[in-house]
Amino acid sequence: MSIPREIAARIELIVFDADGVLTDGGIFVGEDADGRTFALQRFDVQDGLGIAMLRRAGFKLAVVSSRRSAAVRARAEELGIAEIHQVDPFTKVAVVEELALREGVDWAGIACLGDDLTDLALMEKVALPAAVANAVPEVRRVARWEATVEGGRGAVREFAEALLGARGEWDLRVEEYLEACRRGP
Repeated sequence: MSIPREIAARIELIVFDADGVLTDGGIFVGEDADGRTFALQRFDVQDGLGIAMLRRAGFKLAVVSSRRSAAVRARAEELGIAEIHQVDPFTKVAVVEELALREGVDWAGIACLGDDLTDLALMEKVALPAAVANAVPEVRRVARWEATVEGGRGAVREFAEALLGARGEWDLRVEEYLEACRRGP
């Protein structure tokens, strides 16, 4: 399923869910020597480069998750995503609406990559609802684009390639990236 060029051209803001999209959905809970619990989550490094390519292309990026996670916040910050919102699932639409207003973007300029029912109301409003391969059926039904891989396993990277490809920019962004690597720091 490809992204229509006319929709891709309008996208300015991309909203990512975290659990099941940026991560594989697994949460490892442990306890340290002092008895404090902690949680670990798995992220895909190729997703990180996909996000870097989207940032270099000028997209505004946000993580809007219905679960608080220090790991998600740390990874999003590491990837240069300034807008990180870990909120009640019933406020996701309102949070994105306020973010869009602040950024001067209307619903026709927003994409959302999600996987579960907590993303559905938001996905129904955006111009480009997108789903990871292991999204629930309700999310897959509203998606205009679906990844071939699961969340936390390269779906964000695949989405970045599809969106930039639909805009005719993927090859350019890859070449810019390679030139920057050749030049070095």
